[in-house]
Amino acid sequence: MIFSSVFFIFVFLPVVLAIYYVVPFKYQLKNLVLLLASLVFYAWGEPVYVILMLLSIGINYVGGIELESYLQSGRERNAKVACIGIVAVNLAVLGFYKYYGFVLENINLILPFKIPYHELALPIGISFYTFQTLSYIIDDYRGKVKAQHNPITFGAYVCMFPQLIAGPIVRYSDVEKQLMARTLSWEKFGDGTMWFLRGLGKKVLLANNMGSVFDAIMALGASDTSVLTAWIGCFTYTMQIYFDFGGYSDMAIGLGKMLGFDFVKNFDYPYTAKSITEFWRRWHISLGSWFKEYVYIPLGGNRGGTKKAVRNLLIVWCLTGLWHGAAWNFIFWGLYYGIILCVEKYILKEKLEKLPSVLQHVYTMLLVMLGWVLFSAPSLGRAFSYMGTMLGIGGSGVVDATGLYFLSTSFVIGIIAAILCTPLVYKRIPRITRAREWYRQVAGAVIYIAIFLVSTAYLVNATYNPFLYFRF
Repeated sequence: MIFSSVFFIFVFLPVVLAIYYVVPFKYQLKNLVLLLASLVFYAWGEPVYVILMLLSIGINYVGGIELESYLQSGRERNAKVACIGIVAVNLAVLGFYKYYGFVLENINLILPFKIPYHELALPIGISFYTFQTLSYIIDDYRGKVKAQHNPITFGAYVCMFPQLIAGPIVRYSDVEKQLMARTLSWEKFGDGTMWFLRGLGKKVLLANNMGSVFDAIMALGASDTSVLTAWIGCFTYTMQIYFDFGGYSDMAIGLGKMLGFDFVKNFDYPYTAKSITEFWRRWHISLGSWFKEYVYIPLGGNRGGTKKAVRNLLIVWCLTGLWHGAAWNFIFWGLYYGIILCVEKYILKEKLEKLPSVLQHVYTMLLVMLGWVLFSAPSLGRAFSYMGTMLGIGGSGVVDATGLYFLSTSFVIGIIAAILCTPLVYKRIPRITRAREWYRQVAGAVIYIAIFLVSTAYLVNATYNPFLYFRF
């Protein structure tokens, strides 16, 4: 089940919200409703993996209480061993389901014989909820949070359906108090509805249209792709992945508000960045902060000299790439950014800052777009081949009829997407939706109703509606 589906919008969500608002907070009934709804939501697509999720909840629930017990009784060594053990179990489960086939595939390339294996289906959202449970266990060990003794409340945290399968990564420390007591109001519900509709519009009206163009271009053979066509494909994917993932995150934040939660912001207009360093402060913020808190700083961060800082950055970015997928192009994508960030930090920082603002932005977007080629390609070879076409190596020339066709048919939606990935429009939204003048309020309502109706019309006839980050 996905947020941008007719069934979710018109059946699942209204039923869940109706039950959720009817039951009282007494005995954590709202958390029970949230837990059960989340399990149904997850089981809708792959019921078998609900067992895996329940095991993850059970292991980390018991593990958190055990850690707290050791720490309170002064058994620091036992607590450390337990923490390492629980973290290892979480990573082992993630590694088995996500990287088992990748490892054996590469081993088979080396060995003179082949080890047979059955490719496993990746449990949706396993990377996200595993990182959430890891943050809970590590913070429990560090004494930053208290162990949750209510299994229903803990289960609701781990598998909360608004952000279960594609983030943002919500750390337990961010919602610890909200799990026990949260504010429900019509104002907050309305705010959540606006967040959800904005995200729905981004996903259905922008990401899907950009994605259909990109897929059509990727279906062309290398010899049938011109430089113009290749750049249009790169641009459309750049827009698609932002509005796809950003739209999902907006919907998740909106659903959270409807349920009384305040989730962390996951995007802050990353395509307005003027350096790659700034881009990664604005893109997938929850993942970046997770790796900084639980990997980069424990490795030593920038303490210990430049060599160790560079080493730590490259390790973090190699792991970031690997987190996104079990393929060499993801690993290279992570290292690509790791190297650029090191160069910016230690070589280009002052030179970049002296450049005109426009050139800083062009520099950043060119590198980001090349990075998305690595990210989107089915293989490393295909990524390099596509980059070559973008640079005029191979392909069908600079401009051809196919490229002009894609340019003419996607030009308007491309301009709209380019404008809407900046704060130019969004900063005016509060002036309309929260204005005291009745005509401004009516105008805001009309805009959101229009987004809802047009998005629904698209969904009724949709043949293309995936969420890109489901595979991570």
